[in-house]
Amino acid sequence: MDKLGRYREVIRDKLCGLAEFINQHARDRGFSANAVIDEQRDQYVLVKTGWNHRRRVHGTTLYLRIVDDKIWIEEDWTEDGICEELVEAGVSEADIVLASQSPEPKTLADAAPVTAYHSDSD
Repeated sequence: MDKLGRYREVIRDKLCGLAEFINQHARDRGFSANAVIDEQRDQYVLVKTGWNHRRRVHGTTLYLRIVDDKIWIEEDWTEDGICEELVEAGVSEADIVLASQSPEPKTLADAAPVTAYHSDSD
């Protein structure tokens, strides 16, 4: 299998696995996670929708794209982040682009360690 096909497979497996995990643990809460996969345009999204008691649940948990044979992480609200899982699945750090880092997106191999943001009220 070529690199692009392998990356598509890894992303598909990770998104579907995350959706399944969330759905097993959120079954009683009234919301679900859905993997939205568009391999033709190489767009991959994990969204949550539904209700948690009287509160509407909706939003993007994970948004990945493949651009120029690299995986671009556009948005990642997973607990531990998807980077390490991608690397463990065989994706080269040089092929993971952290699109949310400004001013220019950086590959995981070039990026400084990401630290959590804490406000003064923490």
